[in-house]
Amino acid sequence: MVRARGYVADFLKSWENREDIPLEELQLEFLQRFSIYLSVARNLHRGTIWLNCMMLKGVVQRAHRRGLIPVSPFAEFHIPKNIGEREFLSEEEVQRLIAHRFEKPLDAYVRDIFVFSALTGMSFVDIRQLQKSEIMEIDGHQWIVSERKKTGIPFRVRLMEQPLTIIHRYQSEGRDLIFDRCEYHTVSKHLPAVLRACGVSKHISFHCARHTFAIMALNNGMPIESVSRILGHSNITTTQIYAKITMKKLDGDFLRLEHGLSSIFSTKKKSGLKSRLKNLILSILHLLRHENVYVNKCK
Repeated sequence: MVRARGYVADFLKSWENREDIPLEELQLEFLQRFSIYLSVARNLHRGTIWLNCMMLKGVVQRAHRRGLIPVSPFAEFHIPKNIGEREFLSEEEVQRLIAHRFEKPLDAYVRDIFVFSALTGMSFVDIRQLQKSEIMEIDGHQWIVSERKKTGIPFRVRLMEQPLTIIHRYQSEGRDLIFDRCEYHTVSKHLPAVLRACGVSKHISFHCARHTFAIMALNNGMPIESVSRILGHSNITTTQIYAKITMKKLDGDFLRLEHGLSSIFSTKKKSGLKSRLKNLILSILHLLRHENVYVNKCK
């Protein structure tokens, strides 16, 4: 309980820039940010996050029973999956999806919808309701300017070559919706087979396309504030989850770099080389001494 209290205090101070919070402000969004803090800042796994949140829940529930807050924010709260469980595709895997030729039009359609999400960061419902009127030219480039259907948060994303190609492939005269044929159940049902056909064995849901966009964007230098705005997150702390994943990747990349360079710069190898050179010199000196002894005897 003491540790959970410490986590709450540090979260308020370091992430919320305050020392305390009124009970009426302890809403669902606060709990979501707190659970993200436990994962990102404290590197806790799902079980430990759940334990600390349940300790906080005990305090909140007592306040609710005493009438200090009208509704418990824990009523709709769930612990998010641990960071390591967030699946995404690598850039090479996305390229494999794009390059694969499908015989069945439905498989190609499912692939295109998934790739569109992975290269725009848009959710399925936002893609499903994308209208021609939301695509406009700004400074010579095509942009989607809209708002998240789920939260109402405005977002804009510039269309790269591949998403534009997909739009041109499916838009038609007389229809305002670009992707009016896609249904979530159909896409989700066929997605695993589509991925397997492209050699992807990961357990990927459609929502993983947004994870893929976030990882690719951060890995290629896009500021986290821009990624957060494109994804339509209400709080940047949600986007920080992806920043942690890229740090894991960076750490792994450095481990591979260290392994590759160790054969060149390893101090152990240098010391081994010095030892071998020393032994070689001693052997040469030993032979020279014996040669001198032999020469003197011949004289």
